[in-house]
Amino acid sequence: MSAHPDFQVEVYQNEFLPQGAAEVNAIVTVTSTGSGSASLSSSSAQPAAEVIIIDTSGSMHHPPTKLSAAKRATAAAIDALRDGVNFAVVAGTDIAELVYPPKLGMRGASMISREEAKRAVNALRADGGTAMGEWLLLAKELFATQSNPLRHAILLTDGQNVHERPKKLERILANVNGQFVCDCRGVGTDWEVKELRKIADTLLGSVDIVAEPEGLEADFRAMTTAAMGKEVADVALRVWTPQGATVKFVKQVEPSLQDLTERRVDSVPRSGDYPTGSWGSESRDYHVCIQVAPANVGDKMLAARVSLVASGGEVLGNGKVLAVWTDDTALSTKINPEVAHYTGQAELAQVIEEGLEAQRAGQIETATAKLGRAVAIAHESGHEDTAKLLAKVVDVEDAARGTVRLKRDVSTVDAMTLESRSQVTKRVGRKSGEGES
Repeated sequence: MSAHPDFQVEVYQNEFLPQGAAEVNAIVTVTSTGSGSASLSSSSAQPAAEVIIIDTSGSMHHPPTKLSAAKRATAAAIDALRDGVNFAVVAGTDIAELVYPPKLGMRGASMISREEAKRAVNALRADGGTAMGEWLLLAKELFATQSNPLRHAILLTDGQNVHERPKKLERILANVNGQFVCDCRGVGTDWEVKELRKIADTLLGSVDIVAEPEGLEADFRAMTTAAMGKEVADVALRVWTPQGATVKFVKQVEPSLQDLTERRVDSVPRSGDYPTGSWGSESRDYHVCIQVAPANVGDKMLAARVSLVASGGEVLGNGKVLAVWTDDTALSTKINPEVAHYTGQAELAQVIEEGLEAQRAGQIETATAKLGRAVAIAHESGHEDTAKLLAKVVDVEDAARGTVRLKRDVSTVDAMTLESRSQVTKRVGRKSGEGES
């Protein structure tokens, strides 16, 4: 087994509230300093399992480079697996078929099994429809044959889920929720961002566009390598609140936006657990908002205790969210920079989505206003990546003011890239020693 990673929890907030205020906001930064099991020998690394799901519907043959690129990408992912990691490959059409191994189950990665799997993948042909829920159900069955705690899947598609009703996919997502983490990729421009985002969000994974098939190989290799670096599975953010206080929301806000509020599972008394998936050496930020009973000047309280908890109940780290009521307006009106920054990042994602929807609906005035606001937020927060993507959709006249004009001809690739990456956030700049744990 790998050495247990060290976790640190830091809380960034302005604990001072004016008299009568009833809402406490804090950014909780969790940092895991792991031992980097991706570079360890298979005997010392945490047991892991990987399922690679490739869309082999008929559209993957148009053009043929899509399927051939998907095959090369799958081969790259197989090569990136650590020796001994159990893996399987699934081909997805309107049904799910096990490509490797030949029977339900998984095989440990070795020189022999890798070559066998790559030969089986190379023989795939494109034909049939698309029913992603079926693919996920087979992945769940495959993971169920293993006791490995770290379970990761990659799902690649080039189209929409046309052979499955949305309600059926929702039922299947509820069924597989919590069973594994799944990163989703769309190749080309005929798939739907919202559809893949729903899958990725439910399964605590990422979603992205790979506009050109040639980009798949590097992307699959990177995703698999990242999965091999995970060391602790099924970690939860536990939020305890005192009598009279409740959790308004819990959201991951960095490296991407993910609302965990509805995912709460009540645990020990007055506490709820919010799933965060698997961890390696990394850092993430969470926005925690607590509703408290209004109090008088001079009153103080522990508004919440935030802990990181392993699946066995071990506490990996914790921090405190405080509330102090004051009549000093200089203290109570000061907005914490971390809270302000991530509130802006959430608005940025929202106005991009609303702006693109308005643009698709031909609502030019609304689209211009929303995307102009997005440009202003991206400029203010220094989110250069998003600013560059926005500049492919609008002509920017004044970034600071958000004055823009919609481009006459926007490529589908540029619009989908902006939409699929709109939830990716930029961390706020910090000076050392600003946090408190």
